[in-house]
This record gives sequence, C-alpha cells and structure tokens, in this order.
Amino acid sequence: MIKNDIWIRAQAAQGMIEPFEPQLMRQIEGEPAISFGLSSFGYDIRLSAADFRIFRHIPGTVVDPKNFNPHNLEATQLHKDSSGSYFILPAHSYGLGVAVERLAIPANVTVLCIGKSTYARAGIIANLTPGEAGWCGHLTLEFSNSSSADCRIYANEGIVQLLFFEGENCDISYETRRGKYQNQPQSVTLPRV
Repeated sequence: MIKNDIWIRAQAAQGMIEPFEPQLMRQIEGEPAISFGLSSFGYDIRLSAADFRIFRHIPGTVVDPKNFNPHNLEATQLHKDSSGSYFILPAHSYGLGVAVERLAIPANVTVLCIGKSTYARAGIIANLTPGEAGWCGHLTLEFSNSSSADCRIYANEGIVQLLFFEGENCDISYETRRGKYQNQPQSVTLPRV
C-alpha cells in the first residue's frame, strides 16, 4: 500500500529522511522555488548543489556499465542568478546528480523515485528508480533532456518525488545482502557491478 503524509512524517522523525521538510515548500527566502518537502502521498526531494555530471562523447569509446570509465562523465558548473542556483543540462543529453536528503528506508518499504511534472513539461525525464528495503544513503539521480534546447536544473529545489510502498518484511533486505550502492555519499555514484 502507498503510504501517506502521516506515515512519512512519523518515519522521518525516526530518521528515514534527513533533512526533512514537514510541508510542501514553494518558496525559498520569499522567492519562487520548484516544490519540495512533504505532500499528501509522497515526498519531493531536492537536487544537491554538490555534484552534477553530464555524459560526454569520447571518440572511440563506448559506455560500458560493467567497466565504467569515469572520464565519460564531466562535472558541470553551478550557475547562479536571481532565479536560484542551477546546472545546465544540454539538449539531448544525459546527466547525473545527487539528492540533498539522506534516506534510510525501513526493511518493509520500497521507494519509487519518479519525475516531477514541472521538469517533465520542460522536456526533462527523471529515470524511474527504486530505493529498496533497507537501503540508505543519498540517491544518485538520472536525468535525460529530451528537448532540443538546453535546460536549467535547479539545485536545492524539488527534483523528483518519492512514493513509499509498505509490504510484509522481506527475507533479505538491501542492507542485509550488503548491496553495492549502500551508504552512498552526497556525490554522484558511478555504475558498479
């Protein structure tokens, strides 16, 4: 069953989401922001200003998830103006960022990370990814710019929504099996096998 704001708030008090914003925020210091925080049946996390990388073409190379070359990703500059701090994701490109919030998913919960409509309407697609039962750390987030124009992606503002699904306890959680992406820091984590 999908979990509501009452459950999310109670779990956050036990450390499931840190830092936690108990209401949906649409402004930062009086200025408009892409919403983040608690909603009726989800939680909108923010994109960290700490790390954002864009795939770049290196002639003669193929991106291999089993033998990933970190040189295929290029750190991108954080820009700032009156609208806020942002990264630029070039047209028809792919980027990786990381969440501000650190998650500690309970052993009987799986989280789905889905895109926000504000970005989808600008051509930005956030990959649908799970946060498995027992996983903890900062999510690495994946974005495709499907438009023919460069697009801003705002740091410290809402970037994706998390939906929490509770089930019966699993036999082996992500933490128990010592998953390869456990305890990710607040920086982009590259593919691992």
